[in-house]
Amino acid sequence: METISSSSNSGPTADKAEALKLTPVSRETEARLDRYLDLLREWQAKTNLVSPSTLPKLWTRHVADSLQLLTIAPSAGFWVDLGSGGGFPGVVLACALAETPSAMVHLVERNAKKAAFLREALRITHSPGTVHLADIGDCVDRITGPVDCITARAVAPLHQLIGFAEPLVKRGAKALFLKGQDVEAELTEATKYWKIDPHLHSSRTGGHGWIVELDRIERRSPSAKAYGTRA
Repeated sequence: METISSSSNSGPTADKAEALKLTPVSRETEARLDRYLDLLREWQAKTNLVSPSTLPKLWTRHVADSLQLLTIAPSAGFWVDLGSGGGFPGVVLACALAETPSAMVHLVERNAKKAAFLREALRITHSPGTVHLADIGDCVDRITGPVDCITARAVAPLHQLIGFAEPLVKRGAKALFLKGQDVEAELTEATKYWKIDPHLHSSRTGGHGWIVELDRIERRSPSAKAYGTRA
């Protein structure tokens, strides 16, 4: 399978070229991502899927930011994306894993309009995923089968995400949470409730972004309350 980069003859915009330089993908995956982003722009007019200010930078701000998770867990085929919203990182991961046998991405989203968008995105890109229309706290315990990684982006404070992820991490999953420049403050808050040994990865896309990697989660006390509802 041929890998593309910014030198592709397909004439990508500067934003797309930069994203593919940061996180190269196959031509087949690029085509799926193009279809997905075309759909996102169409739906954005009636459903707020991403911040309007980021529309000119969809590839670098959202796509490459999502694809970099695969460099941390390259062998992961089964993912759970909490609060998928407009599909970052969940739909992007599904597009990238479409040629991986038996891959599956569970997209958890409580907003019915966004869930409908996610289903349509998976359909038109022929990507392996399933959408769970539910609150995160009501869904995680019900996800059956293998889970390699659990992820979330711009959904909730870290201490709440850890609470949501705890059941799946105890089953052997790795947590990969995309966070911004306040990651240290969020980690300080999280350690009030959880015993964790985080590994921080600097985002390839810059902007003071970080990926928090967790392989072990333990409650500090049985009475510790760190669960929360999505804002």
